[in-house]
Amino acid sequence: MEVPERRTSDDDVLMRWMRTEVTRINEGIVTERKILSQLLSEERPASRTKGGEEYLFDKGVLAVISDELPTKLRYKLKLSILFFYIPNAPDSCCLNDPYALEFLQIMGDMSRIRRMQKNKI
Repeated sequence: MEVPERRTSDDDVLMRWMRTEVTRINEGIVTERKILSQLLSEERPASRTKGGEEYLFDKGVLAVISDELPTKLRYKLKLSILFFYIPNAPDSCCLNDPYALEFLQIMGDMSRIRRMQKNKI
């Protein structure tokens, strides 16, 4: 019996390309998240990415951020802040870090009426 030749569809090609792009994008994600106070204590504040590269933080920006925060939050906030994509909820993402939420609210980037529900927002 002759096996029919499998034909590559446009969808197959698109999915492989998207997988490659997502992998490349994810390589830039900081996996070695550090507390703000730790980054401020470093001469050259940096973390590692998933791809093994060094991610440098601007010490001046960290100092400005720190000045806006209550002391407690300086020792709790981990950077960088990670948002997670939700594939079954178009145009949505979630945040599962209550200290990041508090930080974003203080900075005016997220409404203060937002609340964590089931450990995420």
